[in-house]
Amino acid sequence: MQDWSVYRKQLASRVGEIAKLSPDTLRGEQLLAGAGQKADHLGAKTRELIALAVAVTTRCDGCIAFHAEAAVKHGATREEVAEALGVAVALNAGAALVYSARALDAVEASYVA
Repeated sequence: MQDWSVYRKQLASRVGEIAKLSPDTLRGEQLLAGAGQKADHLGAKTRELIALAVAVTTRCDGCIAFHAEAAVKHGATREEVAEALGVAVALNAGAALVYSARALDAVEASYVA
């Protein structure tokens, strides 16, 4: 398994390098990331749980590292994290089902062609 603390530090260092090379890119990402904080309808913990679930569905280790830490910082329990991750699992299964239907459609079209 990964040492997430070390990975977070390494990633932060690399992102810092990108920020020096392309500061507008990092500012733009930070603007997007902070957009929900202004309205704060969901609260920080819920936003971090959503971010963690999305990180799983997009398979982003860096996102997982940062949002796992942030979710815990904002009070997420193991049970809440597990529920959010369960949603990610279900969504991936649902997406696989939808794309399976598309694949079957492509196969069927190939028989006709």
